[in-house]
This record gives sequence, structure tokens and C-alpha cells, in this order.
Amino acid sequence: MPRDVIVWGTGNVGVPALRIVLSNPALRLAGVIVSNPAKVGKDAGELCGLPPTGVRATNDVAAALASGADAVAYCASGDFRPTAALDDIERCLRAGLNVVSTSVYPLYDPISAPADLRERIDAACKAGRSSIFVSGIDPGFVNDIVPLLLSGLCERVDEIRAFELFNYSTYAQPEAVRNLVGMGQPMDATPPMLTPGVPTMVWGGPIRLMARGLGLELEEIRERVEKRALPRTVETQLGRFDEGTMGAFRLEIEGIVHGRPLLVIDHVTRIVNDIASEWPRPKGDGAHGVILTGRPKLTVTFDPEDEDGSAAGGGNTTAAARIVNSIPFVCAAPPGMLDALQVPLAIGRGLVR
Repeated sequence: MPRDVIVWGTGNVGVPALRIVLSNPALRLAGVIVSNPAKVGKDAGELCGLPPTGVRATNDVAAALASGADAVAYCASGDFRPTAALDDIERCLRAGLNVVSTSVYPLYDPISAPADLRERIDAACKAGRSSIFVSGIDPGFVNDIVPLLLSGLCERVDEIRAFELFNYSTYAQPEAVRNLVGMGQPMDATPPMLTPGVPTMVWGGPIRLMARGLGLELEEIRERVEKRALPRTVETQLGRFDEGTMGAFRLEIEGIVHGRPLLVIDHVTRIVNDIASEWPRPKGDGAHGVILTGRPKLTVTFDPEDEDGSAAGGGNTTAAARIVNSIPFVCAAPPGMLDALQVPLAIGRGLVR
């Protein structure tokens, strides 16, 4: 029997999540929850560019959660509303719905989450006899399970580097690009994404999870940031970015083992492709991947593209697919918090056309 799924949120991750639910024969769309009044009453197909489904979007959360669904793909943003996102997720779990999400950074690795959060979510899972799996948006599988799978193909591992190379002018969240990521801000400004401690809060979980999977003792996590100013004013899809403001940065989150960086998450972020040429660049507007230095050296690069050629759209689809296609496993698991060591990469059974 297909699992009945509610998709909560129809933004950058929610739209591909809707398409994936509708494509996967192991799943059945049971509802769509939206916050934008203009979307209320619209057919789910219209919201994601597919034919009509008969399922209409609602902002009545209570009614949607009481519909008897098995799971919620929680895709509403948590960047600017982390407390509200956690409240929503707890509500779903207590109502007996399993949850998959990309929205709550501390739950990427539940074991290392703050004790009060872990206790809160664990209590909700027990009350609703439900499970939760959270993966990353950048996308999560590149920062955890793919590096671990590659490590099993080696004789020796000297460094694991998971990377994102991305042109943020293609990312359809202008407020986040300017105010969270910091593109176009003065060079002496510190945007939230680069505030000391925040990178560890966001990406420390995957590093701890990799260390645990490899049986390593993680000594500490370090953050390294380099910035580059725009050499000229540029016009992009997101508007104007002025000369002299921040046009690129490189952020490395380093997991230290035996006194040296062994597990590294490396983000090279630009607003135009021709800045900071000394840093790695994708062949298009975006790429994700893993460089495992050892014997042998392995490099795996994902160059995602949506049907319109969008790297951002392709990346969002892979992030959404990781959580949505895991729903059958999450629903069958015992109640509680799951991580990437427990939730396997799903095989695309039924997705071949």
C-alpha cells in the first residue's frame, strides 16, 4: 500500500518534493499545506507544474494533520523561523505523522543535538509513535552518506572533503542571498551564515556523523572564512550588486582528527562566476561532490541540472528526493530520531520511465 504523504511548504524544496511524491508509486499525495493565502485552494499539480491531482492546498494545519496521512515532508523554511519550524515538526510527530525534512540543522545528527532539543523531539516521537529523518539542503547526502560509501572503496583515507560550488545569483531566495548569505554587504560586515559558531551549528552535525561512522574520535571543529570583493558592479537575476561589496566567500568547516583537518565541508559561494578564480569552480552555475584523498584518490562530482538547465533547481531536487524517497523506510522504522547512518540511500524503484 502506498504511504499517504502531506507536503508542507511549496518553495525551493517543497515544489520538487511535491513532484517526487506524485512520481513515486510507493507514495500518495494526501495534502499540501501552504502559508501564502494566494496558494490556498490551488491544485497541487498547478503548484509544481504538473497536471491536476485533485488535491488542493490548504492553510488549515489541524485539518490536514487529522486526515490520516502517514507522513509529512516538512519543506517550509527554517532559516528565518527556526522556532516555528520546530514547533510545526513537533506538532506533526505528536499527531502520529512521521516527518522527513531539510529545515532543522541541529537534527542532521540527532545524537549530537542539544540535549533539550533531543529530549523534546524524542518525547514527541514517543507520544505519537512516529519517526523523523532530517537531511541537508546543500544537499545532505554529499556531506554524510556519500563520503562514507566512498571510504569503503579505499585502502587508506587521508582526507575527506565534501564541497559545494555555487553561483547564488541563480538561487530564488533574494532575501536569504543578501541577508543570510551576505552577498552585496560591506566587506567588514558579518552575515549570519558567517557568524562565528553558526557554520559549526549548521554543518557540525554531518562532520560528527561522519566521524562516528568511521569510528574516529573528533577532537574539535574549526571554521575558516575567506572573502572576496566584487571588482565591478554587476546586474544579476537577483538585482544589482555593487563594486566593493562581498561577491564571494570560501567557508571551510574542519573536523580535526589527530591534530589535522581530516573531515572538511568546503563551500565556495559566488554571486558571479568570474570572481575568485583561484578557488575551485563548477563547469556551470553549481556543483556538489566529494574529494577523498588517500589510496586511491577518489573524486565524485554531482552537476545537477533541472529541465530548464538550472543548477539550483537540480540541487534542490536531489535534496528533496533524499528525504521524500526515504519516507517508506522512515514509516517502517521504530519510533524515534533517525540519521543518515540508519536511513539508506533509496533506490529509484518505480521511477524509471
